[in-house]
Amino acid sequence: MNPNLALIGKPGSRYRLSTPALVLDLPALQRNIARMAALATSHGIGLRPHAKSHKSIEIARLQAQAGVRGISCATLGEAEVMVEAGLPGVLITSPVVGADKLRRLIESGRKAGPGQLMVVADHPGNVQELAAQAKLLGYRLPVLVDYHAGLHRTGVTDTAAAVALAQQIADSDSLLLQGLQAYGGHLQHIYDPQQREQAAANLCKDVKAVVAAIEAAGMPLNIVTGVGTGTHAFDAAAGVFTEMQPGSYLFMDSDYLRAMSDASHPAPFETALFVQSTVVSVNADEWVAVDAGLKSLATDSGTPEVAYGVQGTTHYEFFGDEHGKLIVATPHRPALGDHIEFVTSHCDPTVNLHNFYHLVDGDTLVDIWPIQARGRI
Repeated sequence: MNPNLALIGKPGSRYRLSTPALVLDLPALQRNIARMAALATSHGIGLRPHAKSHKSIEIARLQAQAGVRGISCATLGEAEVMVEAGLPGVLITSPVVGADKLRRLIESGRKAGPGQLMVVADHPGNVQELAAQAKLLGYRLPVLVDYHAGLHRTGVTDTAAAVALAQQIADSDSLLLQGLQAYGGHLQHIYDPQQREQAAANLCKDVKAVVAAIEAAGMPLNIVTGVGTGTHAFDAAAGVFTEMQPGSYLFMDSDYLRAMSDASHPAPFETALFVQSTVVSVNADEWVAVDAGLKSLATDSGTPEVAYGVQGTTHYEFFGDEHGKLIVATPHRPALGDHIEFVTSHCDPTVNLHNFYHLVDGDTLVDIWPIQARGRI
């Protein structure tokens, strides 16, 4: 039972939450969804946004209502949640490998129905396994060739390998060659906009050449997918990708804000996600302790920044699993029991630390949504 349920609808309830609590500004979220959808429409490019950011059926449904083509999932576990909820057009963006996962994939494929669940592959052995298991489906399983995109996390390593893998998929009587994936995750947080734009242009050039080689071999591709929040504007206008997979645009963590805005150029999307904490100790002279630590805030992209609750210059330091140290100038020290909201430095793993979104509109808690795919790694 969520202790904040009784606060729903009460004025001022946003700042009376039992903490730590993941807070989601609903109007800002809705505006971000609408802005990305409008941009995609204006460029004639599709959207298959990433559920790895939000892990939420309710948010995926809001995106579906905005006209997206489907939902991207980084893991089979996330895809299982979305398929169970009836979300169409689910793409698993990492190779599905291993007997148990392949069995689960086929089960989800049966539930999703023809054309509603797609996978990527980057190795002939995996294609062979997929082809064997897909015979149990009753329809041809759509598969995309996964291209490394310069990241080299997964994906075929060169054009010749991409063509050969595409041919293997096309020759299978249980698989359907659907397209190419090229997700340049390493480009999304390049802080210099000119360097990020040039890196995106270089990747588009490579992807265009790979697509051309596959199609020259007699295999047309329906989908060319990739693109993240950081390069969406460049890639949408380039005319190479047929669809985009952004995720963090929904929330805009502090690292994306640094990468996508400066003094003269505001970020194209609003910060909508916060972690609210309570001041639980004020006995130290130079700092206060809050109840949001390693178990509430992701650490891989730096420390969080104060969004609400303290005036003046602040500096957060992790202070253990359950606590954070907030160094504050003396005239602005918060009091015991004060509530402070932080902007996380990395939204995706922060979401995965929480069970619920606390949706707010202004100062009012308006709803609480479970994070159904939390932990479905």
